Amino acid sequence: MAEIITYAWWIFAFRWFHVLSAIMWIGLLWYFNFVQTPTMPKIPAELKPGVGKFILPEALFWFRWGAMATIVTGLILAGMNGYLADAVKLGIDEHSPNITAIGFGMWLGTIMWFNVWFIIWPNQKKVLGITPAGDDEKKAAARIAGLTSRTNTLLSIPMLYCMLSASHGVF
Repeated sequence: MAEIITYAWWIFAFRWFHVLSAIMWIGLLWYFNFVQTPTMPKIPAELKPGVGKFILPEALFWFRWGAMATIVTGLILAGMNGYLADAVKLGIDEHSPNITAIGFGMWLGTIMWFNVWFIIWPNQKKVLGITPAGDDEKKAAARIAGLTSRTNTLLSIPMLYCMLSASHGVF
């Protein structure tokens, strides 16, 4: 009995950390796309370096590590609950709409995580001057990072729908 209670507590703990890290990640994603990006052109030129040198690097740190924590805790949670392999296969052969939904959500989240670590962050490092780049390269990097971030924002809507509908039995 104690083992069951302990195991249930660990499942709850990973679910809690998964939700907290997801709030951080998606919250910052939406902040970038709905607040910071549209507001930057309105900021006086003398104040923009403060955003680029102080706010943006810090926000990007929590953004990318929020993404990492979300995927790691999500995979652990799926494994602990016994549906990881079935969800990766999108519930094929399971005939379970909940497994299919969580699988789609996991795949969308994985694509978004990949975008953060392998497209957005490398390009933002050029924009921030962490990785050496010329002006034209910085401009192209900013465009790629911005478009990928907007793509993630759009993907976050069906991803969140799939995750919540699977756990609340909407299907």
